[in-house]
Amino acid sequence: MLDKYVRMFGNLRTDKNRKRWSSVTCFQAPHKPFVLFSVMDLILQGQITDNFIEPSLELVETFNIYWARIMPVGTTGNMAYPFPRLKNDGFWHLVPNPGFETKIDMDFSSMTRLREICAGEKLDDELFALLMQSEPRQQLRMALINTYFSPEIRFALIEQGTVNLGAYEYSRDLLSPGQAAETGSWWEKQQDSETATAIRIRDQGFRKAVVTIYEHRCALCGIRMLTPEGHTVVEAAHIRPWSESHDDKPTNGLALCRLCHWSFDEGLMSVGTKYEVLVSRKIQVEQNLPGHILTLRDRPIFTPAENHYWPSQDNLDDHRTKRFLR
Repeated sequence: MLDKYVRMFGNLRTDKNRKRWSSVTCFQAPHKPFVLFSVMDLILQGQITDNFIEPSLELVETFNIYWARIMPVGTTGNMAYPFPRLKNDGFWHLVPNPGFETKIDMDFSSMTRLREICAGEKLDDELFALLMQSEPRQQLRMALINTYFSPEIRFALIEQGTVNLGAYEYSRDLLSPGQAAETGSWWEKQQDSETATAIRIRDQGFRKAVVTIYEHRCALCGIRMLTPEGHTVVEAAHIRPWSESHDDKPTNGLALCRLCHWSFDEGLMSVGTKYEVLVSRKIQVEQNLPGHILTLRDRPIFTPAENHYWPSQDNLDDHRTKRFLR
């Protein structure tokens, strides 16, 4: 049975337009392999335990991570394309939402439309049973890697699976009861490790934890821009830089949009003793047009729902003292 699915994974119906796809992906579209990698990762993390796979935000985010790691900078993938098209490969069975049974065979260009019509999908029971086991899952992963990707990037794909698992465990540690006041136990075991893989795990895990507790909302301006395709304007920022603090606790993090993140790092914005937004007078120098940032001055910041995740005033005082331009 494993040999059967190894063969099926090696014969996915993909776009083979050589003008569109490079030798990196063996001149084939990588969308379907990225979806299957993402499903395997969520199974390994324990986020998928039953043979019903929803087009969830976690699945989309994992797909996007693989895309960003392998594909050219500036390009974006869209899981709405491969998710329904995998039905043509014989082991992937779409499940319609009630009332949309006649539309389930459509192709979709957006996650919004996909989620409207499709509740999720089921794999062949035999395939799902194999994916729940470590050794068969690894063989199926390698079948995808060796078939659809060039030798020079295969290590990156193998490593990314390791990073995704480590980042999930690290973010879970950071957000677990009792861990908000402690460094995540995963990283405590890695303190002497400065490998590229360990750094990727720490960065991705910290980001996942911080963006989650702020619900993809900027702490300073309040903007939340999260597309159905899983792209967000919000980033995770350290209050005290990692290079100085080695502190990834949620209390040393803020979710910030890209403009507020830059302004915070440059000392043009900060957070006061009453958790209010501080805006530097330096922002109004002659050539600047700060626009809406001035309207944020003295407004309360947006904080996580649970107050033990709120930014530490000790960390904020460090930022106000060392970086904020009065």
